[in-house]
Amino acid sequence: MIKLRYSKRLFRRSSSKGSTDSSSSSSSSSDGDVGGRSGGGGSGEIEWEVRPGGMLVQKRDGRGGVEVITVRVATGFSWHDVSIGATCTFGELKTVVSIVTGLEPREQRLLFRGKEREDSDHLHMVGVRDKDKVLLLEDPALKDMKLRAALAARATVQSPYQPFIQV
Repeated sequence: MIKLRYSKRLFRRSSSKGSTDSSSSSSSSSDGDVGGRSGGGGSGEIEWEVRPGGMLVQKRDGRGGVEVITVRVATGFSWHDVSIGATCTFGELKTVVSIVTGLEPREQRLLFRGKEREDSDHLHMVGVRDKDKVLLLEDPALKDMKLRAALAARATVQSPYQPFIQV
């Protein structure tokens, strides 16, 4: 973050050369406002930030921040409260849920209002609000593949006990 000092005189609107005292006194009363914001003193600070694209812009006020909502993710037998940005996608929600549940994002199916949502769908566009419930299901195809892999692994493991007598 870079802070630059500036004088408000640089940003003062210039009036015509033939202005009278009454017009200059009215313009001097509005000189305290720069861009609709009133500030005290003769000089102020502009805070700058560098955006991810590399552009240097004036830093925003705190009001433009991301709203954080709490989503209740319900599995079949338990639920988890997850805090996430309101404008995030369901794919980003899956990554946060994977930390809590241990299921990888590709193994998850998220349902909201009875419909499975795509990873690219944004939460606020679908209508997810604070304290709303999202249902988490494990992908049945991947669940079946995991079960088959576990059975195959169990079949290949030999018993450590060897029979002494073969009949």
